[in-house]
Amino acid sequence: MTRKSLTETARLDVLAIGAHPDDVELGCGATLARIAAAGHTVGILHLTRGEAGTRGVPEEREAEACAAGDALGATAVEFLHCRDGGLRSGEPEEDALIARLRAWRPELVLGPSPRDRHPDHGRAHRLVAAATFYSGLARRGQGEPHRPAAVFSYMQHDPFEPRFVVDVSSFWESKLAALAEYRSQLHQEGDRERASRDEPPTKIASPEFRAAIEGRARHFGQMIGAEFGEPFWTPLPLAVADPMSLLPGGLR
Repeated sequence: MTRKSLTETARLDVLAIGAHPDDVELGCGATLARIAAAGHTVGILHLTRGEAGTRGVPEEREAEACAAGDALGATAVEFLHCRDGGLRSGEPEEDALIARLRAWRPELVLGPSPRDRHPDHGRAHRLVAAATFYSGLARRGQGEPHRPAAVFSYMQHDPFEPRFVVDVSSFWESKLAALAEYRSQLHQEGDRERASRDEPPTKIASPEFRAAIEGRARHFGQMIGAEFGEPFWTPLPLAVADPMSLLPGGLR
């Protein structure tokens, strides 16, 4: 399913990848909104339809994901149709992801971190790591080779020591607008219609989870002198051409 039509040669500047619909929006939604607002083309690829989730059905979750992508300014929202609850990083899954990387040719990929509470998240990280590397090999798979310039991991349930934090204060409302589309999954303040349904409780559907998402963003924002921040990890140090550019607000 594609939210907006992309030709096989259409390119993205940034591709955010998540195991399930809502992973990307929760982990780096405000960062994507900031990148899109700066004029870069942004896409979201959900590896599964969330069909093994406790709440909602795949068709509902697809519709929610497409609406959430609109809220963040994404050019495309697609689904790779891997198996939710049984996500693996074998050759078929790698080839499917390689095909999308070579079609879209993103310079930056944002994906799950290496370890997390949900087993699919760690498996998704390994799939992204393998596919982004193999995509650059001329003798692997079909299509013109392409390897993204950088792959960064966003935070989900399990914390990590971030390599950098993005100031997303001006785009926090865009993230909230995207999360508001996931009515089947996340607690929505004042959503009496959904609350009245006889659905099993889940951790992410609780008010406490929504409060924790904001609290974490405020915590990492405070670390960089901002109201809200989204943390990222990479296994290698980042190259800096001008150390003075790292000063808060640039060189004064």
